Amino acid sequence: MRTFGLVGHPLGHSFSQRYFTEKFANMGLSDECQYLNFDLESIDCLGRVLDEHPTLEGFNVTIPYKEQIIPLLDSLSEGAQRIGAVNCVRVQGGRLVGHNTDVFGAGLTIDHLTCKQPCRALVLGSGGASKAVREALRMRNIPYHLVSRTGQGEVLSYADLTEEVMREHRLIINTTPLGMYPRVDAAPEIPYRLLTPNHMLFDLIYNPAETLFMRRGTEQGARTASGGEMLIEQAEKSWEIWNI
Repeated sequence: MRTFGLVGHPLGHSFSQRYFTEKFANMGLSDECQYLNFDLESIDCLGRVLDEHPTLEGFNVTIPYKEQIIPLLDSLSEGAQRIGAVNCVRVQGGRLVGHNTDVFGAGLTIDHLTCKQPCRALVLGSGGASKAVREALRMRNIPYHLVSRTGQGEVLSYADLTEEVMREHRLIINTTPLGMYPRVDAAPEIPYRLLTPNHMLFDLIYNPAETLFMRRGTEQGARTASGGEMLIEQAEKSWEIWNI
């Protein structure tokens, strides 16, 4: 039995197991492939997973281990090394090779949302997912500012999001977990009153399908996109990597 899976904590919000299980069924591979959840309280437990599942050929990585897993890997793809975050690992000959397929999925959503028109972006959050988004923006020559709770240097704080800053940055991307199920009543503290129909909001969260961040944007006439498309595209890219 070919085994694949997801490493993270907690995994109650994850859709990956259902997605790949349905994919295997549609491909007639249910008797040959399985996708398991590995909910690890510490990334140091990864060795145990590998020992207990010798048929493991690859796995995805989610919050909070996209950066923590890197020291445990044998090598990184060029993209993962440049980004500094891993969400896909291929197990080959006992070696763990890290990849980043988030950048692929994020880039497609950005293209669809912006229609490839010039703009400037605000990236909310600085974790592993944020790094992939920033790489996708760089690949498209989209200037951006990083926003965190405590701004420093070129990093803006939420208090720095003035009317002028909001007017100049039409694309706003939430890479934080704020608003993710079950805490659906949370949202990044941006000045939503300054949003206009010229703004575009991209939330990497996919559960719920419409977050409070997105809903507040829609109320101001902004176009919005959830992390659903990105999730599917990065999953398909992972499957491609595992089958090279």
